[in-house]
Amino acid sequence: MSALRLINETTVTNSSSVTITNMFNEDFDIYKVEVVGLHQNDGTQNACTMRLVNSSGSVVTASEYDKAQLNIDAYASYYADYGANLDKLYRFLGNLDNEPSSASTTMYVFNPYTSSSYTFMLKQGASLWGTADFSNFKAIAVLTQLSSITGINFFPDGTSGKTLSGVVRTYGLRVDS
Repeated sequence: MSALRLINETTVTNSSSVTITNMFNEDFDIYKVEVVGLHQNDGTQNACTMRLVNSSGSVVTASEYDKAQLNIDAYASYYADYGANLDKLYRFLGNLDNEPSSASTTMYVFNPYTSSSYTFMLKQGASLWGTADFSNFKAIAVLTQLSSITGINFFPDGTSGKTLSGVVRTYGLRVDS
């Protein structure tokens, strides 16, 4: 039997902001989230920013996110992107461009549904902007709010009028004792 159980698969098509609420539940403490082939509708490059969604279905916009991210770009030197008490996780799902360019991310989410602990995220991903601007990302983040988290919200951060397309899969990670 596999240690991963598919909980949710969401196909996103031309959405300006994506909110998925049925990703995390009381069945697991650790989740694997795959964001595959994420791209936007035109060639203006933007960052894909993320927030969490609580059990009431509200997007958490409070300045209670902390993040440390390493961006490793093929077209420039690497750089660190970090901060505390942020209201969103800027560039957390990568850089966006139009097809055939895309961003893909694998993220592990720890204790999201448990309201007595912080929600931690560990992720790595890659983006291709245009035909030559390749970026890799590794990051850790935490929501320093004690609340039950059931999903994520993400959107292109930048020029308005952009829409996203791609696939998001959520797996629960079984831990045998």
